Amino acid sequence: MATGEKLPMLEEGQRMLNAELSRLKIERPQIIDAIEEARAHGDLSENAEYHAAKERQGQIEAMIADIEDKLSRAQVIDPTTLSGDKIVFGATVHLIDEDDKPVTYQIVGQTEADAKMGKISYNSPLGRALIGRKVGEDIEVTVPSGDRYYQVDSIEFI
Repeated sequence: MATGEKLPMLEEGQRMLNAELSRLKIERPQIIDAIEEARAHGDLSENAEYHAAKERQGQIEAMIADIEDKLSRAQVIDPTTLSGDKIVFGATVHLIDEDDKPVTYQIVGQTEADAKMGKISYNSPLGRALIGRKVGEDIEVTVPSGDRYYQVDSIEFI
């Protein structure tokens, strides 16, 4: 990624990234030890353990670099400090779907999105459709499963 663009996220998302970074940095020396051990087994050209360990080392280094980049660009937003009548990043939005069922989503960053937990990315089709909307507005959004219709019931900053 390595762009200078800020990456909005909640404090929870920043904590998750820091925890993953710590876990990877603990795994890093273990992989180096595995490479040394596999190297001691002799011929590297036919040493599957060595090649697997080197591949895992590359994955870990790439993941560490990616997380460090995200953390360096993080713009942590506390939704409880926000207010207003429009949907913005961090807002918890109560919607009524086309079947008159209530659904609730919180607009979060890409790294914290988990639709099953009611957290959708501001970059998702629904997230983009919701940003800037007000209570009472109707929303039509095209998602992979087809067109969906919602009405904004309420907005909270919790």
